Amino acid sequence: MASACALEWVPDSLFNTAVTAIVTYYSKHRKELKALPENVQFDIYYKGTLLVCGSVTAIVTYYSKHRKELKALPENVQFDIYYKLYNKGRLCQLGQEFSELDTFAKVLKVNDKRHLLHHCFQALMDHGVHVSSILADTFYRQYTPLLCENTFERERAIQLGFSLGGFLNDAGWIKDSERVFVSCLHLCRMEDNPAGWCRALECCVRLFHVRNVNCTYEAAELSCREAEKIVQQLASCGISVNKATLYAERCALLFAKSQYDEAYKYCCMALHEITYSMSAKAIVDVLRQCSKACVVKREFVKAEVLIRQAVHFAKENFGVQHPKYSDALLDYGFYLLNVDSISAAVHVYQTALDIRQAVFGGNNLHMAIAHEDLAYASYVHEYSSGKFKDARDHAEKAIEIIGHILPEDHLLLSSSKRVKALILEEIAIDTHVKETGDQLLHDAQDLHLQSLALAKKAFGENNVQTAKHYGNLGRLYQSMHRYQEAEEMHLKAIEIKERLLGAEDYEVALSVGHLASLYNYDMEKYEEAEKLYLRSISIGKKLFGDGYSGLEYDYRGLMRLYQNEGDFVSMEKYRQVLQEWSQIRDVHNSKDEKPLDFAPLLKLLDMIQQYFG
Repeated sequence: MASACALEWVPDSLFNTAVTAIVTYYSKHRKELKALPENVQFDIYYKGTLLVCGSVTAIVTYYSKHRKELKALPENVQFDIYYKLYNKGRLCQLGQEFSELDTFAKVLKVNDKRHLLHHCFQALMDHGVHVSSILADTFYRQYTPLLCENTFERERAIQLGFSLGGFLNDAGWIKDSERVFVSCLHLCRMEDNPAGWCRALECCVRLFHVRNVNCTYEAAELSCREAEKIVQQLASCGISVNKATLYAERCALLFAKSQYDEAYKYCCMALHEITYSMSAKAIVDVLRQCSKACVVKREFVKAEVLIRQAVHFAKENFGVQHPKYSDALLDYGFYLLNVDSISAAVHVYQTALDIRQAVFGGNNLHMAIAHEDLAYASYVHEYSSGKFKDARDHAEKAIEIIGHILPEDHLLLSSSKRVKALILEEIAIDTHVKETGDQLLHDAQDLHLQSLALAKKAFGENNVQTAKHYGNLGRLYQSMHRYQEAEEMHLKAIEIKERLLGAEDYEVALSVGHLASLYNYDMEKYEEAEKLYLRSISIGKKLFGDGYSGLEYDYRGLMRLYQNEGDFVSMEKYRQVLQEWSQIRDVHNSKDEKPLDFAPLLKLLDMIQQYFG
């Protein structure tokens, strides 16, 4: 090898030849390379990059010829070749490679290019290559207890299962992720010792999570019970494990079932288990779920602190274009919507959707959820303006995606159909063509009834989600001039909500206000309507203050009521109250934009100690 000094004086052509030679025999000359001048070292590194890129392009160009040799290349080089196939639109060849579990197992090891893998994977799914189910089926058949009696093979299979199941979950293919984790759990159960129990516990918690996401709550309950049994089994041997993620998933299950008191209890238990030794992903997920539990308990200060921590932690550890950051933003939007910061919620939901579009795109469950959240926030934001086009577009997109991926009776469709029904009802009220309005109301009724049936099937009659659907039907029947049925629906909703949430809950106030509107505008039950309006106002001001957006409709309702009764003194009183409210609301709206670049108020563990100690 030429000396550093000699290389500085050779002609350019010889210099380039020398650099190429060094790159070609890089492993042999790596030590001598360190003694070269910095600019020469840079040229060698740059030349190496060009050679690799050139090799990738050449292999892709002659892919069929070199496919066998491809398997011997390092994982990161293989990935670059596959991504090149994706960029050139050669999805059939890419699908052939990714449908082989051994090949995809290697690709999963390239962690620093995971976002690019999501692009490839989603493109294949959109193209009709069902690579998700192919991989899950292959894993299920290839790694059974009978075929994995060897401890080493079993350990290798479990690790692959965790990696594959986790990726499919992150990519939005929940059912296939569940199948992989079920297979893993069978393998974990084969080892009746503490190490095997720990792996089984981890698998149970992962399975618990995907079943929660998939809304298969009975199966989720089974996973939870098995996980809790393993925790007790380990404790009997003197082994203590961190239970933060288990408690957070238990919180999520109870939250979905509208058992908010119990959900909040497990939220506090999960937070007390958090340590900095947990993965960043686990910490973010625990904080997110606990924030939601605080929101529904109207513990807004605690909820804000938790979700600020989650957003900041996700940003610091994953960056602003990562799915985990968008997850945190969706729950931040949920918080903002519930504290009446509507325009800020719309902005945050749009940002989360944009991130998911960049990462996934296409017909993806994560995209559907983001579309639905933005649809509802946009509906609330534009309620007074009547401009529902964007809200309707997002709701229909959510339904289209979910209907493409999941069975027609899946619970996730219940929420999306409910949102679209609410939007159609408002559009129908504003239309001047009777036939069009009637058809829109009929379509909304069909959607509401479908949503109610799905909710009752999943949760039963005695549930807040079911009560919400009754309330929605009550509003719709009022718009359809079916007043007796509307009253029946509202009374059902109020009875269930009061019994489950208490008389002073926000959900109760919503239903009370809707029944007041029915009595006031359509049934001339003014005395009952007045009491209900005042009750709704009292709860709203207690929870959200004098600038709460929902107060406008109660104040206007009272003004109309007093006008019809000839009580002009009371009518003038509430006209002035409405003016004062409008001024407060203007100030509120001017402060409504919440920043996304905030730092947490306190360090994580300090925050937990202060707010949940």
